[in-house]
Amino acid sequence: MDVPERQAAAGPRPYVVTVGRPPAELAPDGRLPEPLASLGPGVTVTLRPAPGGRGTELVAVLRRDESSLFARLSARLTGENRREAVRTALRQAKQLAETGEVLR
Repeated sequence: MDVPERQAAAGPRPYVVTVGRPPAELAPDGRLPEPLASLGPGVTVTLRPAPGGRGTELVAVLRRDESSLFARLSARLTGENRREAVRTALRQAKQLAETGEVLR
């Protein structure tokens, strides 16, 4: 079995960041922080308790069609990288929750 087949069998890759805040502070009234809310419908974001009671994990998963080979090639041609956008949004949401601003 070659590498692409194994990756396809594993499913979409989740992107996870741990934030040192409780879920109620991260998503008041069920609304996600702006960096994550602006990702659109192609990304599923969930919150779950971090191991050892160390805050909350933000988990973002690109829909399968968003992570397909065709989508990745299309993104490369247009200059839009959805995986990098998800990683950036998670980083920014963590910074906003922990410091109150996006650091540069």
